[in-house]
Amino acid sequence: MTDHDPSVAVAPLRRDLGGGLLLRRAAPADAEALAEFNATVHGDPETGQTDPAIAVWVRDLLERPHPTFRPDLFTVVEESATGKIVSSLNLIPQTWSYEGIAFGVGRVELVGTVPEYRRRGLVKTQMDVAHGWSAALGHLAQGITGIPWYYRQFGYEMTLTLDGNHRVETHAVPALPDGEPEPFRVRPATPGDLPFVAAVDERARGRYLVTCERDAAMWRYELDGRSQVPEGHRVVLHLIEAAGDGDGAGRPVGYVAPLSGLYGTTLAVTAFELAAGESWLAVAPSVLRALKAIGEGYGAAGTILHAESKPGPCHRLMFDWAVEHPLQTAFPRLVRFGDAPYAWYLRVSDLPAFLLRIAPTLEARLAASVAAGHTGSLTLGFYRGGVELTFAGGRLTDVSPWHGEWFAADARFPDLTFLHLLFGHRSLEEVRFVFPDAGARTDAAKALLPALFPKRPSLVWPVG
Repeated sequence: MTDHDPSVAVAPLRRDLGGGLLLRRAAPADAEALAEFNATVHGDPETGQTDPAIAVWVRDLLERPHPTFRPDLFTVVEESATGKIVSSLNLIPQTWSYEGIAFGVGRVELVGTVPEYRRRGLVKTQMDVAHGWSAALGHLAQGITGIPWYYRQFGYEMTLTLDGNHRVETHAVPALPDGEPEPFRVRPATPGDLPFVAAVDERARGRYLVTCERDAAMWRYELDGRSQVPEGHRVVLHLIEAAGDGDGAGRPVGYVAPLSGLYGTTLAVTAFELAAGESWLAVAPSVLRALKAIGEGYGAAGTILHAESKPGPCHRLMFDWAVEHPLQTAFPRLVRFGDAPYAWYLRVSDLPAFLLRIAPTLEARLAASVAAGHTGSLTLGFYRGGVELTFAGGRLTDVSPWHGEWFAADARFPDLTFLHLLFGHRSLEEVRFVFPDAGARTDAAKALLPALFPKRPSLVWPVG
């Protein structure tokens, strides 16, 4: 984990916004009002249906112990005369990893304003506050999962794969051959299983460029820290272990994390990983059968996670990732690509500091490229500024702001498009294809940029 401390005090907040509105930080006593506000503002605007899962999440954040969050990391805008909440958001501290290098991230979430107070700059005011809190907590980036376009106006760009999925239809799940015992079983995880789960997760994250780290406290929170209520949107950690009565029975081989109910007739699965040396060909069929049974149990009980869903038989397993994963590699005909991914919004306010943080990764990539041992500078122009990377003998010795003329930059990227390269979301050629005013100008830049910033998949299961 990073050395940022989520308990660090941030500035007091109580500000008269004019027009009869007050901006302040939340307290546990706001739990019910904020839960009702968020369930309504994030509900269905056409039907007026509220979102009970959102209400559970808000209450948990405000009323239950959380490893990184505390209630005063909510902002609240209220009517001074009535106390009615009209706008709010929060900041959830967490630690992400860039190819093994940890960095602090502030996840901005639960952003909402009631319709009659929109277009008054209330979100911008609160975003400025949240960004200040995030900086005070030592975060190098902020991220948000949000509606199209909107967060670009606050310095964010959609530069990391979000959601998307792969699917298995339950009728296609391989049946256990007649007369054969199930070779692997799936059971709810216990606190004693968490060190194993954490170790498996740490190894699996090595497949991806950007991931979210979980320490022991966060894994315990995922296990039993959230409200155990049917309408709560939470994962249910399960351990996968060898079955049978002989040697090795009960041996842990992996973990799987389905959600706590169905979306209509679909069971979503957040994570599925196996320990080193275990065969996906051998283990996965047992796990798929177990997930099918879990989904059928939810269907029989009418346990659903979305107010718009109607309970029914479980017809589909949906694995919440659109990137490469061993499950679809092992079963390419069974596991089919489903919905295309959306994207995380990311913000990096101090790009030189971020690049210096990931310098070991950049230097290792450089050493493996045609520019091994490179000495020189690389200027990246963003048209109204830029950065200069300085290398000496293959080491990144300095990253500083650059203010030269745009035509003189070694490579040019309009607005925030360089973040697509930085986070492996798009290759240099893909960025150039979409943005004709982007690209490398010099031969050195054309060699260095793909070496330093290759396209790589990321998979972030965020702290929430």
